[in-house]
Amino acid sequence: MALIKPVEGKYPQFDENCFLADNATVVGDVKMGKNCSVWFNAVVRGDVNYITVGDNCNIQDGAVIHCTYQKAATIIGNNVNIGHNALVHGCVLKDNVLVGMGAIVMDNAVVNEYCIIAAGAIVLENTICESGYLYAGVPAKKIKPITDDQRVLLDTLPGRYIMYSDWFRE
Repeated sequence: MALIKPVEGKYPQFDENCFLADNATVVGDVKMGKNCSVWFNAVVRGDVNYITVGDNCNIQDGAVIHCTYQKAATIIGNNVNIGHNALVHGCVLKDNVLVGMGAIVMDNAVVNEYCIIAAGAIVLENTICESGYLYAGVPAKKIKPITDDQRVLLDTLPGRYIMYSDWFRE
């Protein structure tokens, strides 16, 4: 069973349709919407500020979602995919975003709708990622508009993770 703990009297809240892997950790002031999944070894730590996660989001294996004390909460929209071993910290991810494997999104960054943050990219503090673009590199830079196929991926990937999580329900 996932590790679910209160911090300073604040309990994680999530819809009954959320999937939490056996060794996922969700603590503190965390609110998750419908059909979310937190995968193996992922950590969602709302101890020093709050974290909100919209509907149909997946936080994949080894990812870490955190925030900054009294400065930067983490706000995640709907239909967001956070790749394996990604770090999302004190930022805003709007709807239909993909944060690639091993990518980092730092404090007060805003990733707007239909953006892809490439695997291994680092989005620095206070960066605003324009809607509809691929960002890559260290530090992450706007590379090119997303393709029609990538837009379809952003629309369909959350549904795949809802299906995958059904495979693990008892």
